[in-house]
Amino acid sequence: MNRLKQSSLAIVMALGTGVPAVAEENASNPLAAVNNTDFRYQFRDLSGGVDRQSYFIDGAYMLRDDLKLKYELHYNSTDITGTREEDFEKVILKTIYFPSESVLNETWGMRTAIGLEWSLDLGDTAKGTGSGADTLAPFGGVAFANAKTGLTLIPLVQHFESYNGSTDVSQTALRLIALQPFAQDYWAKLDLIVPYDWNNDTVAASAEIQIGYNVSRKLAVYGDLLVGLGHDRSFDSGLGVGLRVKY
Repeated sequence: MNRLKQSSLAIVMALGTGVPAVAEENASNPLAAVNNTDFRYQFRDLSGGVDRQSYFIDGAYMLRDDLKLKYELHYNSTDITGTREEDFEKVILKTIYFPSESVLNETWGMRTAIGLEWSLDLGDTAKGTGSGADTLAPFGGVAFANAKTGLTLIPLVQHFESYNGSTDVSQTALRLIALQPFAQDYWAKLDLIVPYDWNNDTVAASAEIQIGYNVSRKLAVYGDLLVGLGHDRSFDSGLGVGLRVKY
């Protein structure tokens, strides 16, 4: 039995409950060791009577027990230029390595993660469908799973740097995710992102509140409420829906 499976089994056996494993392996946790493909739609009100609509695939596949590949493909529709423009926005590939997984005490288990995200811009900046930059973004984080309540807390830090394109990107983002299962087949998620833009000295913070339902072991659905925060926010509010296939 490999290291990660041994640690997970130790958490469950030591605490006498399967709750932490269920909570930790929810695919809404970016550090979960799971295979899934999500089909998502999000609408954002950009203020001033304009909007951005995103249709995207967001999935993950475990290459090994300690190595995960995440992938995203975004299609963008927006009227930010005054006319409705539609195009593929970006593709994202992210590798996540789990260096360790351990039991901290009788209540908490911990999984650490480091990785690298590559984002390739596919859209047109002049039409509002692209960012004008290809970026690389190393990151690190920890997932803390509570065996008694099923709560998972995931603090993350990630730095984005452009290497190609017309837009210069240099941004460091702090992220905190709280994921709580409830009523057996439901979960709630709070995702707070606070990015600092080193070039413009701005903080376009945002929050996502997600409520999801596991229809079966292979299928889940969820809804998102999106809120822009602070004076530098990139959008005012938004809504989203998702369909998750687990395998």
